[in-house]
Amino acid sequence: MSTIAMRIVESLCGQACEPGHRLIEQALADELGVSRSPVRKALQYLETLGAVESVPNRGFRLVQVGDALRHLALPTDSDSDEANYLRVADDCLSGVLAAEVSEVELMDRYELTRIQVQRVLNRMGREGLAERKPGRGWVFRPFLRSSRSYHECYRFRMIIEPAALLEPGFRIDIAAFARARREQLAMLDGGIARWSRAELFRVGAEFHETVVACAGNSFLLESLRNLNQLRRLLEYRSNLDRTRLYRQSEEHLELLDLIEAGERVEASHRMRQHLDVVRGLKLQDPSPPHPHDADRPSGSGIEVHL
Repeated sequence: MSTIAMRIVESLCGQACEPGHRLIEQALADELGVSRSPVRKALQYLETLGAVESVPNRGFRLVQVGDALRHLALPTDSDSDEANYLRVADDCLSGVLAAEVSEVELMDRYELTRIQVQRVLNRMGREGLAERKPGRGWVFRPFLRSSRSYHECYRFRMIIEPAALLEPGFRIDIAAFARARREQLAMLDGGIARWSRAELFRVGAEFHETVVACAGNSFLLESLRNLNQLRRLLEYRSNLDRTRLYRQSEEHLELLDLIEAGERVEASHRMRQHLDVVRGLKLQDPSPPHPHDADRPSGSGIEVHL
């Protein structure tokens, strides 16, 4: 429950909702990929903290906003869905888990209930990291594991993302740009310190996907989405240096300013620089990887910069 409540708060902060904003259970359930029951329990819990209030026959509405909402005393639970998810993710990347697993196997290994295991696997399914086999069992899909693959991922992004900005059909999505700006400002206004790894990854990935989507080229956008899907687990597991994310968000805002000012050539140049710097920081070495590094696990040497 605390995990769902935290995700609801993060979503509301990212949208910069005003007091009185109506909270629709089904809309929140769809956004978070859960059923309405845990959303309702999370809203009831947030009501006890004074963040929302229930209105007879109308559901819930927002009471607290801004800093008051961001600094709610939400408990962290070592047995939360997020903690369980990260335990499984870590063993996936370490090769402890086989490519195919059953729910019973995971229940025994991690001492979880079937419901807890199903929530982990269903989330991996939504994120494209696992898929259910016909009949029983789950299969983990491919994802990035080595520093060489990470290097190649960023080199590819340095090709397609700057190029997307120069496409003749590039058109700014005003609503999407406004949402991206709100989320970057929310990160600078406390989100970097408080948000979960998953939420930080989502905001960073969606920023770049928003820019590329404006090119109107479905192949460019699909390529970027596939890359983000492949690197998701490694981002969740890696060292998280939150202090570096402040400069990243500032650069994202600068890119938005340039694009909105019509300076797409300069924005393309800055995007390439941005990705190149991030690549060097993640690998802790700006030089290309050694040819024999392909099978070397990335481990904890990669830092998170989205």
